[in-house]
Amino acid sequence: MENWRATIYDLIEMTPLRWMLHSRRRWLAVVFALLLAALLGAGSGWLIAEAGPLVMAILALALVAGLLMVREIEVAYWAVIGVVTLLPFASLPFKIGFTPTFLDLALLGLFCVWLVPIVVGYEVDLVSTPLDGPVLVFMITAVGAFVAGLSHATLDSYLIRHFAEILLSIALFYLIVNTVRDVGRLERLVRIFLLAAGAAATLGIVLYVIPNELAIQVLSALGRLGYPVGPGVLRFIRDDPALMQRATSTSVDPNILGSLLNVALVMAVPQLFVRRPILKRGLLLSLLGLIVICLGLTISRGSMVGAVTAIIVLGVLRYPKILPWLLLGFLLMMLLPWTQGYVMHFIEGVRGEDLSTQMRFGEYKDALILIRRHPVLGVGFAGTPDIDTYIGVSSMYLLIAEQMGLVGLLSFLVVVGSVLGRFWVRWKSAQTLPRLEPLWYGLHAALFGGLVGGIFDYYFFSLDFHHSVTIFWMIVGLATAATQLLDVACLPVTRSPTRS
Repeated sequence: MENWRATIYDLIEMTPLRWMLHSRRRWLAVVFALLLAALLGAGSGWLIAEAGPLVMAILALALVAGLLMVREIEVAYWAVIGVVTLLPFASLPFKIGFTPTFLDLALLGLFCVWLVPIVVGYEVDLVSTPLDGPVLVFMITAVGAFVAGLSHATLDSYLIRHFAEILLSIALFYLIVNTVRDVGRLERLVRIFLLAAGAAATLGIVLYVIPNELAIQVLSALGRLGYPVGPGVLRFIRDDPALMQRATSTSVDPNILGSLLNVALVMAVPQLFVRRPILKRGLLLSLLGLIVICLGLTISRGSMVGAVTAIIVLGVLRYPKILPWLLLGFLLMMLLPWTQGYVMHFIEGVRGEDLSTQMRFGEYKDALILIRRHPVLGVGFAGTPDIDTYIGVSSMYLLIAEQMGLVGLLSFLVVVGSVLGRFWVRWKSAQTLPRLEPLWYGLHAALFGGLVGGIFDYYFFSLDFHHSVTIFWMIVGLATAATQLLDVACLPVTRSPTRS
């Protein structure tokens, strides 16, 4: 690995500037430096004038991160995690034929750092896992459904680009299992993810409690990065300002933020029960408190159900001390006067009395009609051949069945079932590894919480929410990598025969 980096640095050093510095015409280096400074100054001034200082600062940080990514793949991981949690919808303020998002650039940088040594011929020890085949079958099925769907829909650049982004996010699984091969790196990536999710929760709380006019102004400042602007950046139940406001942070939609906080909360819970958590205990407790508060402020019922269900499973299988605290939290929510609005909103949803739940039931009915008509490979990702049906339903599983048919849904269930099946076989053996155990339990519980939340939301598999798809497959990859580490640690130690 170090050899190919050294080769790249040698190529970088073979520049006209290096030649000028070592020749008799050193004055050319001064002229070159002045021209470069002038160009950078002019470009910076233009960006500040056109996009504003906030956008310029973000782009400068992105440039620094891009340069650091060349040297260390973990920095590339940090860039991806930072984007999907804090700037999930950010895009460049200018076009290069199309408008690439920050996540596009971060993922491409991550894949380039991984693939460069393979392309230039350096030997790389690739890892094989039992999930490789099922994930590949799922990707092939997605491509087949995409191509089949073009028979009744128009192919455009939007569709091509977003479908390619989905494939790139799924392929992230292979990158993770091949590069996360020690507990130290796994710890660092989970730590960064939790800190970034905690920052998103903190921002969501701050934007919720400050005056609405100031919150609109702050969020609208991201307009140059492709974010929405104006009063619509604030979200309310049923989009009615007379009802309760919902936290969004920089995720635009409260349910999208809820899906992020769902998996982050569940991932962090096992760290409470170890002697040496990956974050200092005070920071960990503060982070968990912020995530819980912000998750409540999103009023994302599906994400809350997913998180609570996953925590109950953790309590039953490994950490029973969490169950009394969970019961206490439930009782406080039921009894405290200022939480009654949330309780009534949940009860209305369970009874199917509120408008949003009734609309969701209507979506389920329409989705089942579409699936019955196109059961094998679905209708693809571009549109439906029937004028009385549409693609779109608030359920990840029904959406997969709409777009990829029952074949696609089955292939997806095989993937996640394989991950959880491997967990079920090993859940007791993990207890012998105190450092790996909380990471392993947390990642699998986060996946389970996301799958439960996916019953009610579709963000983890949608062309329009690339970052949510990335988060889901990142968790699948990290959980599989953790299981690989567990298997290696539990292998019997073979002793070499002693010589007589």
